Amino acid sequence: MKTLFLSLVISTLLSLSLSKELCNSHDKKVLLQIKKHFGDPYLLASWQSDTDCCKAWYQVECDSTSNRIISLTIFAGNLSGQIPAAVGDLPYLQTLVFRKLTDVTGPIQPAIAKLVHLNFLRLDRLNLTGTVPGFLSKLQKLTFLDLSFNGLSGSIPSSLALLPNLGALHLDRNRLTGSIPESFGTFKGSVPDLYLSHNQLTGEIPASLGNLGFSVIDLSRNKLVGDASMLFGLNKTTRNVYLSRNILEFNLSNVVFPSGLENLDISHNKIFGSIPPQMTQIPLQSLNMSYNRLCGRIPVGGKLQSFDYSTYFHNRCLCGVPLENCK
Repeated sequence: MKTLFLSLVISTLLSLSLSKELCNSHDKKVLLQIKKHFGDPYLLASWQSDTDCCKAWYQVECDSTSNRIISLTIFAGNLSGQIPAAVGDLPYLQTLVFRKLTDVTGPIQPAIAKLVHLNFLRLDRLNLTGTVPGFLSKLQKLTFLDLSFNGLSGSIPSSLALLPNLGALHLDRNRLTGSIPESFGTFKGSVPDLYLSHNQLTGEIPASLGNLGFSVIDLSRNKLVGDASMLFGLNKTTRNVYLSRNILEFNLSNVVFPSGLENLDISHNKIFGSIPPQMTQIPLQSLNMSYNRLCGRIPVGGKLQSFDYSTYFHNRCLCGVPLENCK
């Protein structure tokens, strides 16, 4: 009899523990507000008031100990409207992603500034407008910030350089204007991969950027002028440099490239001089120097002859393999 009673007690306790909702009631209320804001879309169909958001809901993740919502990732579906202020009411959020939702419009939601635990913010391939807000620099735990493929305009806030843990900054494919902030040569802490391509940035590349070694720096398809040689240097950790389709104008002859440089695109500029012989010692995987004003013989050796003529054509007077023989 005792055995039967004990088994019933254990069974009841087990049933209660399994049926107990893990989802924090405040977080659940906020998420349902977000769903209502977007008009109860099919993309969020799993968000039901009578189910546990930690067990049955897609697009969210709960912390394994506290059961608070730490991730909200809404990706690729039919969703329209602005990002609601309610996202700022998920105080333990570490990851916030809205991406590939071209009917999501409006400015970057100011309430995001309240998410002090956020380390991953991705708002890309939306239809956001307005400026890149300076309040993003308050999110001191950010390691990844992606605002690419939007309609953002205005200048880049210099305060983004105050983010001490940033590993990647994507502001590419927007309508940003003005110059690259001087502060981007003084990132506090780690040096982020820097993606600023496909904007309308003007002026010179700040000399301060020469203080850092960027694993990736992409400034292509802007309206930048002047010198870019400060980005290079034998002992720099720079590996990938993309500067094509600007109005850069400097002498390539005396540039010393990083020994570990892998990908270099300086095409469609006004760069002059000759190709340094040192480039034969660099383990390049890709190279494009076309549509410039370079002259002289292409140095023989290393990887330089492994690239086809399109790497070098449309220069002033470059010659040698893979172009025509020098006269």
